[in-house]
Amino acid sequence: MLRNDKVKPIEELTELLDRIRTDKKIVLCHGVFDLLHVGHIRHFEHAKKLGDILVVTLTADRYVNKGPHRPAFPEDLRAESLAALDCVDYVAINRWPLATEPIERLRPHVYVKGSDYKDKDDDRTGGITLEENAVRSIGGELAFTDDITFSASNLINRHLPVFSSEVSDYIAEFSSRHSIDEVTGYLENAKSVSVLVIGEAIIDEYRYCEAIGKSSKEPMLAMRHLSTEKFAGGILAVGNHVASFADSVGLVTFLGTEETQESFVREHLNNEISQTFLYRKDAPTIVKQRFVENYFFTKMLDIYQMSAGTLDADDNARLCATLEESVPRFDAVVVVDFGHGMMSHEAIDIICDKARFLAVNAQSNAGNLGYHTISRYPRADYICMAENEMRLEARDRHSELYGMTEKVARQLNARRASVTRGKHGSLCYSEEEGFVEIPAFAGRVVDRMGAGDAYLSVTSLCLAQDAPIEVAGFIGNAVGAQAVATVGNREPVQRVPLIRHIEHILK
Repeated sequence: MLRNDKVKPIEELTELLDRIRTDKKIVLCHGVFDLLHVGHIRHFEHAKKLGDILVVTLTADRYVNKGPHRPAFPEDLRAESLAALDCVDYVAINRWPLATEPIERLRPHVYVKGSDYKDKDDDRTGGITLEENAVRSIGGELAFTDDITFSASNLINRHLPVFSSEVSDYIAEFSSRHSIDEVTGYLENAKSVSVLVIGEAIIDEYRYCEAIGKSSKEPMLAMRHLSTEKFAGGILAVGNHVASFADSVGLVTFLGTEETQESFVREHLNNEISQTFLYRKDAPTIVKQRFVENYFFTKMLDIYQMSAGTLDADDNARLCATLEESVPRFDAVVVVDFGHGMMSHEAIDIICDKARFLAVNAQSNAGNLGYHTISRYPRADYICMAENEMRLEARDRHSELYGMTEKVARQLNARRASVTRGKHGSLCYSEEEGFVEIPAFAGRVVDRMGAGDAYLSVTSLCLAQDAPIEVAGFIGNAVGAQAVATVGNREPVQRVPLIRHIEHILK
């Protein structure tokens, strides 16, 4: 509950300001203000001198774009802290993702930003340009303060750390070897990498239920269905992740001729992806239904709707012809082989022979366990797999990972390899740099599904640019932290939020 009467809903504040704007000059500041510090206070004091009434709007929790650990303080507490300042007359929480909406509604005479926003080229979000246009459209003025500045992220990292001391020590050591600009540069420059993604299209369907008790006549749990949510999964999710970073992305996959789901797939794929859909005869598009207990978000049961066999000769011929033509046209090829029959030996040979840079994951799942490993691929430049997949490939449950990872990488002539290890982070290897262990950056884990695909998608883009393996792994773990903080594949990893997340980790 908001305890200070300075804090108003934007609608109420709009009416209040409309009554006084002819007599009073209204000044507006906007930001996250996660950790209120002296730099903020001087910014507000300077802004107040530019008018009569100082209004501060702050970004709502759900739009704070600084990684899954932020904000450190919820919106109500941030609003209350701002309202406690004598120089601030009114505070409002912005319910929209951008500041343009409160600017247009509150119509300030002056909109004030800090000195770090003077150079628009440094603003990756493009937000300051949109805000300036909004201010001009209402006849207002854009002004900048110029006083002492602090990084709230740096203060939070130092004094309110969200990571353990071991993770914080690793981040400090990493930042001494790699600058923020170096790390984020690989994400910025991924725009110029053309990428082809290949693999099975999968519709992930979550059926949310609540337990209502044991069946009266059978030894089974009875559930009541509440709602259903569907995601574009499999290679569709990988394509969406990659298209958030690269400007030229192609996709090759199979849909079924029965229960094709094509309209859903097209609706949920990034429009910028060049889509090549082949159609598997007498088969459905793959759907994986997960029955989820709603209260605890516990997955109870999986049901796969898919063909149990491999491609027939005609379907395989169409796939191979498509790959012969498509693969050589791209800088990088990312294959996620879910082991459901799409990737034939002939198709794999074409990809391995013609790809300029090849990143591969061969996923183990309930539909292929024990029959499907990455050794089906005779060559890859980068292999990425979960620890259980690496151990399955090595047929070794207990030995240390270093030796088996290097052995598997050499068998596939792969210069780089990543082994994702959940809460233990990732183990990364390259011929030139050797091994590096990178801790996990995840805090709150909502859903692990799809996190490995997101990791593979972004690290592949970095390694296609010959990034150091530690940098790629660091970025991958930041991606993983974002991926596990959301349900399924609701949203792909986005370039600007990821860059800002990494910046705030490293400050």
